[in-house]
Amino acid sequence: MATVAIVSFRLGLTDGVSVVAGRWATILQRLGHRVLTVAGEGSADRPVPGLEIGAAERPDAGDVAAALADADLVIVENLCTIPLNLPAARVLAGVLAGRPAVLHHHDPPWQRERFAHVSELPPDDPAWGHVTINRLTEREMAERGINATTIYNPFEVDPPQGDRHETRRRLGVAPSELLVAHPVRAIARKDIPRALQVCEDLGATYWLTGPTEEGYEKELERTLDGAACRVLHRPAPSPADIYAAADAIVFTSTWEGFGNPPVEAAVHRRPAIVSHYPVAAELRALGFQWFDPDDLDPLRTHLATGDQTLLDHNRQVAEQHLSMAAIGTQIADLLADMGIHT
Repeated sequence: MATVAIVSFRLGLTDGVSVVAGRWATILQRLGHRVLTVAGEGSADRPVPGLEIGAAERPDAGDVAAALADADLVIVENLCTIPLNLPAARVLAGVLAGRPAVLHHHDPPWQRERFAHVSELPPDDPAWGHVTINRLTEREMAERGINATTIYNPFEVDPPQGDRHETRRRLGVAPSELLVAHPVRAIARKDIPRALQVCEDLGATYWLTGPTEEGYEKELERTLDGAACRVLHRPAPSPADIYAAADAIVFTSTWEGFGNPPVEAAVHRRPAIVSHYPVAAELRALGFQWFDPDDLDPLRTHLATGDQTLLDHNRQVAEQHLSMAAIGTQIADLLADMGIHT
């Protein structure tokens, strides 16, 4: 048994990185390893001030080193990838120099226009391994001289079931009301205007479940105020309740490193309306069948007939390619390559 530390800006929250980090932790524990978490905010076994996004002061290198001192392997979740706290990335890279570590890359700077000028991330070291969440990023890493392995995000394929009746009651949604959920944070690249257009075209109620971030508050207010459909912006009691309550999921992002909600929709047997951001093509290539936001007639037919064939198919694709068991095998192989065995 090894002690594996997972470190990030924030952990235990609802953002995609936190969710995936939590699933990696579960897999590592199932493989027999001890897992400890280190973060600047959220829920962590060892909080370290200064690691959080936009921290006013850099973290103390001694505090970071002490938090990671007993780890046989450190997994860095995006902190050394996206420049949301460059001083923390520099400190962490210094602490990890020469130590076994896996840098798990979700959002490298060149994939975001506002960070494209940052060239110092990700750092590299002979003792480290690199993991990307899609093959596009793996290829881009190779072009920059960094060898990486792609491991897609894992999913629980038999998750807890939400409470459809109670969640819709809390939302004030009638039993016959068509409810389309958008389970994302409210930021520009999620293309909320396009999601609203989908709901307007369907005559559906639009439900945005995530918090507003990255200074998008005023733009979101203007966008929602101008909507021609009913709008709900509030969290769900649990992630499972989103999929239980919704009749369909909309996911109109212009860019995602992966895109968890359409796969979660497959696991929870809900149809998904998914845009054509680049990495979505990789996921479609696995076999997922999602509806096109520019052609909603097939979705209307699906909702009218209640045909389960597509839902059965998508769930089978998720189980085959993205289950905790399937991805767990890949993670075990990754650790074995680094000398850590179960």
